[in-house]
Amino acid sequence: MASTPPFIPGSRPIAGQSPRIQRSRRSELAIWWREIDRVLLGLVLLLMAIGTVAVAVASPASAKQLSTARVHLDDMHFLTLHLRWQALGIVTLFIASLLPRDAARRLGILLGSAMLFALILVPLFGSTVNGAKRWLNLGISLQPSEFMKPAFAIALAWILSWRLRDPRLPVMRIATGIVVVIGVLLMAQPDFGSTVLFGAVWFVMMFLSGLSMKRIGAICGVGLFGLGAAYMLYGNARHRIDAFLGGGTAYDQVDIARHTLIAGGWTGTGLWLGTRKLSLPEAHTDYIFSVIGEEGGLIACAVIVLLYLAIILRVLYRLVDEEDLFTVLAATGLVAQLGGQAFINILVNLQLFPSKGMTLPLISYGGSSTIALCLGVGFLLAITRRNPYLAKDPFARRAPVPWKAAR
Repeated sequence: MASTPPFIPGSRPIAGQSPRIQRSRRSELAIWWREIDRVLLGLVLLLMAIGTVAVAVASPASAKQLSTARVHLDDMHFLTLHLRWQALGIVTLFIASLLPRDAARRLGILLGSAMLFALILVPLFGSTVNGAKRWLNLGISLQPSEFMKPAFAIALAWILSWRLRDPRLPVMRIATGIVVVIGVLLMAQPDFGSTVLFGAVWFVMMFLSGLSMKRIGAICGVGLFGLGAAYMLYGNARHRIDAFLGGGTAYDQVDIARHTLIAGGWTGTGLWLGTRKLSLPEAHTDYIFSVIGEEGGLIACAVIVLLYLAIILRVLYRLVDEEDLFTVLAATGLVAQLGGQAFINILVNLQLFPSKGMTLPLISYGGSSTIALCLGVGFLLAITRRNPYLAKDPFARRAPVPWKAAR
């Protein structure tokens, strides 16, 4: 007969629950807190806190630009919405981080399948905003490509890890076929920026899986061909590239963003004291980095860049001794997606890259993007969980690492 666990002094049972259930839940939370990467969690929450301040100072500019004769938006309209989305995103992050690794993998695969189907529906039933058809109206506006990003990294890592079971499986071809299908569906919207990001994440994961230099060269050639085809066939991509190269409007939104970013000098004008942001389109989303530059200065921009680099390096450090191929590939893909999106957005604001309509992750205002990014971080925390006592034990027996030998 099983013995009853001892009563913990000071504990207060919840009505309808036995002390054993409550202790079990507290134990699960204690294990979760011990196993997750608390440094990574702190860096992410710090970026989100900076994002709250950034949206607060950018909200008046965007509200004034989007107000009309019929509808007047309050100066803090976007901040209020952002706080709601952030709260929902943080809940999503913590729930996802509580998942066991296998459960996170299964959820990522199911989510990827659902979002692939949703991407097929977007050109048929999606709503058009600013000339792009990227959203499905399901009672709330849903952008499937945002939720596909974390799911894509997990599903691709799962497929690439099949080669440990049978090296004869054509996992490289399957992975390539999937990214091509996603790219075609995204370009139908059109969403050239997300297509580039998916291709970059795919390349990083394929390279880590042992892609030969010959194939890497072939992929680079295909990428250049695809860029040329996008320029010739898609007016949106051609307009953005022409504007970047100087063949478009002389003073377009990217040029305004760059001038806004450098207007504050090293230390900035101070919060809510910037003036150039008032003429900046999408100040709370795509060009929020420029708003930070004007009001916080180039020092604040440098701090944000360092925080993104710290997140990337922290994940890579966490994977140094990792022995599971799926974990290495999935975590690398997730952090490559986060870092790649931040890198593209920052380069656009510096006028070093064509405009992509891509938000600054964890900082910009967003609905689908905020929830999806927090879900990706939650997956990342769940996948990289590990027992700290085993990790610190120098005499712990380690299993052989077949995927490292296979390379």
